[in-house]
Amino acid sequence: MFSKERQREILAYLNKHERATVNQLAVLFSVSKETIRNDLNILAGQEFIQRCHGGAIILRRIFRSKSVNDFGPSIVKFLNQVDRQGRSTSALKKKGQRMKNKVCILGSFNVDIIANVERFPKNGESLLASNTIIGPGGKGANQALAASKCQVQVHFVGKVGNDHFSKMAHDHLSSSDIDSFTLYQDEEHKTGSAIIYVSQSDGENMIAIYSGANQYITESEVANIASELADAKIFLTQLENNIEATHKALMMASSLGVKTILNPAPYSEHAATCLPYVDYLTPNETEASLMSGVEVNDIASAKDAARVIKSMGAKNIIITMGSQGVLIYDGKQFTHIPALKAVTVDTTGAGDAFNGAFAAAMAKEQSLHSAAKFACAFASLAVEREGAASMPDYQNVLSRLVQYERK
Repeated sequence: MFSKERQREILAYLNKHERATVNQLAVLFSVSKETIRNDLNILAGQEFIQRCHGGAIILRRIFRSKSVNDFGPSIVKFLNQVDRQGRSTSALKKKGQRMKNKVCILGSFNVDIIANVERFPKNGESLLASNTIIGPGGKGANQALAASKCQVQVHFVGKVGNDHFSKMAHDHLSSSDIDSFTLYQDEEHKTGSAIIYVSQSDGENMIAIYSGANQYITESEVANIASELADAKIFLTQLENNIEATHKALMMASSLGVKTILNPAPYSEHAATCLPYVDYLTPNETEASLMSGVEVNDIASAKDAARVIKSMGAKNIIITMGSQGVLIYDGKQFTHIPALKAVTVDTTGAGDAFNGAFAAAMAKEQSLHSAAKFACAFASLAVEREGAASMPDYQNVLSRLVQYERK
């Protein structure tokens, strides 16, 4: 075994077992203790592990799950990024130091089953679809994918079932630009899924979601992501996981001084309990209406809804309004950002595109106004692509952002 291969296997072992002694590793790999010490020193120099008396511990687990993750190939992919770039794109933090431009996302992974139809079916009606697609989705995974396109470090946390769709989740996350992930596995509940109709006439959609394992993240599993939260600039979550997990994660992030974003979708009346821990709330018109009791149909009514939601505890409200753009309320003033023109193909992932891009921009410490404009440009490109998990490239977003300067 070559030294680099052995070092990858050592990292995979530590990733699974957290710590090991030099003696254990020497026996495991049938090499001398001196060879193991040299391997550990190299990994420590790359900040993957920390040396301790007689052995080593991993600084931060790259992936954590029961049986979903195939550690070997994942580690190989991770270390190959180091080889290509001279440093890891998910660089491990030094103790006591917050990682630069990192977004941590707790959210759902769903399998999307998409049917393209000429129009939405009426009650009791059967329609022929022009096409069907089965692919990765879920608000959390989609938002993580969007953020990963924006030149920030992304760690995604989710839960899947003990079924064949769990492999789809692992393969999707491993092959994406998402730097690292924590993927838990539920032995009793299926991986979440979504049935989606997309109207070919206007790109609008209808969605039915089965939450499955997303609804069963435990308190201890949330507690395990404390190290990921501690070195993040931004924590982003939604409401496709159980509210207890979402609430606890927001509390943890807030207590650690991490700025929080809650995308209250799909809407739940329990979302109100989370608002005191939310720095940026990002409802769409429907969610803002349900949360405030004010029917949102234009900018004026959106302002009324934002005032009500502000009084409920959220610090900043960003209401996304489709073709009417975005309304921002920071408690003192309103800012309206008009929508950019787009050739709409599929609006399924528009909200996820906006939230992921917004989180990334805020992690780069852009102003609230600039981050929202960037997210609008990102989302305008996303709706021109088919599929909720199909996100635009960063350079294309920068080019489209120029359109705002022309207005």
